[in-house]
Amino acid sequence: MGNLTQSTIAFVQNYREWAAPIVFLLAFCESFAFISLVVPATAILLGLGGLIGAAGLDFWPVWAAAAFGAIAGDWLAYDLALRFKGRIMAMWPFSKHAELVAHGIKFFERWGVVAVFAGRFFGPFRAIVPIVAGLYAMPWWKFQIANLASAVLWATGILTPGFLSVRWFVG
Repeated sequence: MGNLTQSTIAFVQNYREWAAPIVFLLAFCESFAFISLVVPATAILLGLGGLIGAAGLDFWPVWAAAAFGAIAGDWLAYDLALRFKGRIMAMWPFSKHAELVAHGIKFFERWGVVAVFAGRFFGPFRAIVPIVAGLYAMPWWKFQIANLASAVLWATGILTPGFLSVRWFVG
């Protein structure tokens, strides 16, 4: 996984115009159900935050790409669960990770809309809470408010540390 992280950061360093689309895709993968277990997006995004500062890339378009990618990933997971209901739990990877799904259900039942917001910041819950929200038919507007607010905060938290630390060291 380290090689993928280094390769992606090197690619963005050489092809700066691809920074925002790649960050969007990584944030989407990090937020969409179970893809985050396969794609090391967190490490790559942290590194890209530093690259933004070191390479003098414009922070805001990349930040917006991260926020929109995170929103899109959760939105799609929620929408699929809302459409497919219980059938989604019989599909892979949900059928193979029943214990994670059970924890996500308990978390959601206890906290509701707060679980959607907070779930983005806790690795295993990030993958399952939007699915559970769709299964429970959480009202669309409540889901989207929590989705948007958490994605904005998450994008800031994932990119800003690297960006500011590199700017501090260079500046």
